[in-house]
Amino acid sequence: MKFNTKEPDTPVFPLAPMIDVVFLLLIFFIATMQFSDNERVLDISVPSSEEGADAKQAAAAIILNVRKGGNFVVNRAEMTKDELYAKLERIAAVNKNQAIHVRCDADADHQSFADAIAVCEKAGISNVFMGIQSPPKKR
Repeated sequence: MKFNTKEPDTPVFPLAPMIDVVFLLLIFFIATMQFSDNERVLDISVPSSEEGADAKQAAAAIILNVRKGGNFVVNRAEMTKDELYAKLERIAAVNKNQAIHVRCDADADHQSFADAIAVCEKAGISNVFMGIQSPPKKR
């Protein structure tokens, strides 16, 4: 009796489906990534603190940057106190509990920060917090 002595083919791992899955995951993560450009736009040296604000609160907040010269910047648009008040008043009409994240340059004077807080309060927004960063770790 004659038996088939041919060895079976060695199994090959299919790479095409694996590459498809990797590309789909890459597209998914790129599409769902949130960019916070408003926090990286300006060259502001934010003061540091051991304790920080809640990250969830910061994610939904409107970021108000106060530059060293006392200029206000929201969404890359520089504005005066009156323009800032008008913008915040429109926002407060829609959402009274809108969070405002004030990022003040560490070299800015206290009056500029106080003006930003006063404008927020005058516009009817009381959910205001200051942006800080963790101090550098010592090695």
